[in-house]
Amino acid sequence: MPGATVSMPIACAKSGMAEIRCPLEVAAERHPGRPAILSVSRMLSYRELRCRVATTSAALRQAGIRAGIVAPNHPDYIVRLLAVKGLGAVCCPMNTRWPRRRVVEMLRRIDCRHVMVEATDEKGFEAFNRIREDTFAPAAAAPDVEIQDSAMPLECPATILFTSGSSGAPKAVLHSYGNHYYSALGANLNLPLGAGDRWLLNLPLYHVAGLGIVFRCLLAGASVVVPDRGETLDVALRRYRITHVSAVVTQLYRLMEQPESAPCETLRYMVLGGSEIPRTLLNRAMARGLPVFTTYGCTEMASQVTAAGVGATPGQRSSSGKLLPHRRLRISEAGEILVAGPTLFLGYVEGRRVSRPLSAEGWFVTGDLGRLDEEGYLTVIGRRDNRFSSGGETIHPEEVERTLCEHAGVERALVLPVPDGEFGHRGVAFVRLRAPRPDASTLERWLRQTLPGYMIPIAFYHWPDSEHEGMKIDRARFRRLALEGPKESVGENRQERH
Repeated sequence: MPGATVSMPIACAKSGMAEIRCPLEVAAERHPGRPAILSVSRMLSYRELRCRVATTSAALRQAGIRAGIVAPNHPDYIVRLLAVKGLGAVCCPMNTRWPRRRVVEMLRRIDCRHVMVEATDEKGFEAFNRIREDTFAPAAAAPDVEIQDSAMPLECPATILFTSGSSGAPKAVLHSYGNHYYSALGANLNLPLGAGDRWLLNLPLYHVAGLGIVFRCLLAGASVVVPDRGETLDVALRRYRITHVSAVVTQLYRLMEQPESAPCETLRYMVLGGSEIPRTLLNRAMARGLPVFTTYGCTEMASQVTAAGVGATPGQRSSSGKLLPHRRLRISEAGEILVAGPTLFLGYVEGRRVSRPLSAEGWFVTGDLGRLDEEGYLTVIGRRDNRFSSGGETIHPEEVERTLCEHAGVERALVLPVPDGEFGHRGVAFVRLRAPRPDASTLERWLRQTLPGYMIPIAFYHWPDSEHEGMKIDRARFRRLALEGPKESVGENRQERH
């Protein structure tokens, strides 16, 4: 598709921009005594949060800084994130799973000058202006403290978030305040959220889905609940009387592994993201009474693009949902998902420059393949760059993975190509098994019931125990393992070739 890349420096010229009142100011006026942030050890009302943000912002006040935050989810993290807004600066939440060397490399890539880091965790950040925790204003603040400049320019750069890098190097995605605002606004119209509701923050703030929870709660006057480290999802839902939660497949699997009991009586919505959700898992969750609502999104669109909503049938909730307000979507002739609208990012950051790769018509090409049914529900087929050719036949590995996961003995599956002298490439599968644990021949027979022979993997490998559970599977790492020839083999099928 023909396209254009617009390159521009990062800047925020407020004159002439559309503005709204700061959502925190509005929430503090409307719901002063209601909890804004809840955790096992503390509660901050909206009035108190406004004061904490104001005093922290005053302590940090510097012109034009771009600050990275390196810390796990914590109430103070949210305070500091919101305080950076008062500086007219860009906040860059960093992946705490990355090695320190990689964090530093990424911060240099975006020309970050300041780093917020705990006083005991400064090693490796000597080249940056370090903003230590003892820099911040004390917790107590006068109740009449006002946040300076409560207007929020919607086009002003706000955050830089890194993509997962599951199929390549992470990209630094620049969002405006308007991107986050319209994303939250549309999400709240789809699944109602109001004062008194509680959304569990069990996704990291360095991920767009975690950050989106904060903005949604601010707009609605709801509470962001920060669970204790190590708390399971099942325990947290009941302990904090959660009404809303966002989850990924692994978290739902673990929840379903808990002894069956009555669903959490306060839980109304469980937003489940990702295109790799096995239908059997969804059916099990809905049969147990969990209010699961599927969604599709991407970092470049500031989180959700489509989602199932109130009134969706179980079948519709097995899709990726319908287009949310303040977004645009269409499927190209090649079957790719194209998106646009007020939630579309400002561009990718390299140094002090921003490039925004769009088609000539202004669409962003997601790289995902999908289809829309007659009612507008989206089904995501898989990633364009994951598909491969075997003997002239195109294989979408996600289709094989979904079929594998429909077997009662398969919890997770990942299919990747390996070079083959005769067919160019053949697929191999990594599987995480559960009781009853099937062998390779059983998995092969299962697949052959619904898939053609050329799609059947020639080898099945055990899921590596060392693989940590992130927001997305690191396909690049699995691809390296596949090429190295993993030793823990479930079995191979090399008798029949296509």
